[in-house]
Amino acid sequence: MTDALKRLSDEGVAIWLDDLSRTRITSGNLAELIDQSHVVGVTTNPSIFQKAISQGHGYDQQLTDLATRKVTVDEAIRMITTADVRDAADILRPVFDTTDGQDGRVSIEVDPRLAHHTAPTVAEAKQLAWLVDRPNTLIKIPATKAGLPAITEVIGKGISVNVTLIFSLERYREVMDAYLAGLEKAKAAGLDLSKIHSVASFFVSRVDTEIDKRLDAIGTDEAKALKGKAALANARLAYQAFEEVFSSDRWAALDKAHANKQRPLWASTGVKDPAYKDTLYVDDLVAPGTVNTMPEATLDATADHGQITGNSIAGTYEQARAELDAVEKLGVSYDDVVQLLEDEGVEKFEAAWIDLLNSTEAELKRLAPSEG
Repeated sequence: MTDALKRLSDEGVAIWLDDLSRTRITSGNLAELIDQSHVVGVTTNPSIFQKAISQGHGYDQQLTDLATRKVTVDEAIRMITTADVRDAADILRPVFDTTDGQDGRVSIEVDPRLAHHTAPTVAEAKQLAWLVDRPNTLIKIPATKAGLPAITEVIGKGISVNVTLIFSLERYREVMDAYLAGLEKAKAAGLDLSKIHSVASFFVSRVDTEIDKRLDAIGTDEAKALKGKAALANARLAYQAFEEVFSSDRWAALDKAHANKQRPLWASTGVKDPAYKDTLYVDDLVAPGTVNTMPEATLDATADHGQITGNSIAGTYEQARAELDAVEKLGVSYDDVVQLLEDEGVEKFEAAWIDLLNSTEAELKRLAPSEG
């Protein structure tokens, strides 16, 4: 075991775990990861909850109670998921307190079926914040076109947000703009900006998966030489955009009012292609003021053999731009790829949510007490 996780943390990268389950909470595993592996936050999504609830018996007691009360399946899912997030938030509360609210955060996502509807997303975000009722919660809102005004509205109400499913540099700039607009609304309403936090989840590995597939189809040596480069280039240029926006005059006015920067969060950092080193999207995306949310396998791999050698983003912008331009010149459309990935991301979370509904409904029926 190396000290790679400590070095990563020392470089200003917040290490968050991309997973949560009732068993992880009750077994003491989450507390152990916080204590021993420098984990300072947790992210969840519909796929994570679907997997957690469908495996093992950790939820049987609560499901039995819910079945006895004859609640709807939608209500059951909200009760189960918010209970997990609340408990995880309590475990992470000391981290939240010692980092002045920056870390010690747990994310919970609005119903992904609302991704293309602004007003219901805002209403759901308010409801989730009320249900969990912990200051160290982040409400996840997807960065769809309909999600952007929802982000502004929710931030404007003083609710902290994790913006998810960001793939394109243009959309990322729109997300930062939505966050600043939300802070301006909150300031106008007299809210304490120092209490409002946000991260912007910029997805990494899926970009390589899609672009590599298209480069393979082209099949030339030039195309093959560009494989495994686009995702890092995209993320590094996102960090450049972050540096620009949060050194602007517009930001300076909010900074004076004690607002917090919206940190870039590297999401989807588990490596999909076995040809690449399994810590690629950790080792090569080190920069201060970022978050890396890792599946446990990536966390373990980083602890074991991660190569953290300082800031690995500084000085890369010119090369990153050249690599994305080279991919485009070969006929791989960046705009087409990022739009496809956003559409697929929403669809995958919707499908996971429907699986979650179905499996929870089956469990409620199985555990329902017999009449009489």
